[in-house]
Amino acid sequence: MSETPVKQQNTAAYYGQAVASFAIALGATAVGITRLHADAWVRAFLGIAVLYLVTSAFTLAKVVRDRQEAGQIVSRVDQARLEKLLAEHDPFQKV
Repeated sequence: MSETPVKQQNTAAYYGQAVASFAIALGATAVGITRLHADAWVRAFLGIAVLYLVTSAFTLAKVVRDRQEAGQIVSRVDQARLEKLLAEHDPFQKV
């Protein structure tokens, strides 16, 4: 009666691809900013903006993951309560 959700795990190749993609994107952006024909303060501003964007993206990903995990926990607790009620219920018992 109880269905356990399958825990999905990422493969090492998927993890490596994600890390490599992030490193390449960050590196390409850094090279682009350093080679930009502009004043140093403009390049510094763009560098700080990129760092802020990266930290905001990590924070957003963590918040979304935490909310999803919290929803799964609440769902499991509700499912356990329902199963307990159904197990204790006797349809032939007189009221």
